Amino acid sequence: MNKTFIIILILLAMGLIAFNLTLVDFNNPFQGDSTIALIGIVASLCAIVLVLIFAASKKIDKKIKED
Repeated sequence: MNKTFIIILILLAMGLIAFNLTLVDFNNPFQGDSTIALIGIVASLCAIVLVLIFAASKKIDKKIKED
């Protein structure tokens, strides 16, 4: 994975977070469509964390192969 692809994935996940934030009813966050939006927000955050872990592991792998 190159750096631009990782950045694109992170930006897409952030866009999904922003979209799902507009769907959340903050008066009743655990009712109806708000629950689905909250699940989408958590899933997007997990995707960002996974992509960052993958990028870090690729950097470590590259350093190990150089030595």
